[in-house]
Amino acid sequence: MIGERIRQLRRMKGYSLSELAELAGVSKSYLSYIERDIQKNPSLQFLTKIAETLDTDVNDLLHDKDSSKSVDEEWLTILEKAINEGMTKDDFRYFRDYIRFKKWQDDQNEEDEEIDD
Repeated sequence: MIGERIRQLRRMKGYSLSELAELAGVSKSYLSYIERDIQKNPSLQFLTKIAETLDTDVNDLLHDKDSSKSVDEEWLTILEKAINEGMTKDDFRYFRDYIRFKKWQDDQNEEDEEIDD
């Protein structure tokens, strides 16, 4: 997603990959990895350099304004509270995986009940 957004903005500005890398003072190969989603977690420093060069801000790089998948305020509040209470990304991933497992388990039980009927 970030890579696609950077590519989109770069093309809108008419920059080649090499030009953007040179103007931003970043590695061309790293920029290419980002755009192709090989590297998916660029540093804030990298994003800042790219954003400034593309006359935008980091938030614009991170969020596609045309995206229908926006996070509503309630989700942001819940996440902020969890973070303030000490929840880590790993904790969140654990609970997400647990919920997926429970849903899978429920689906299996429903299938078993259908077979028994």
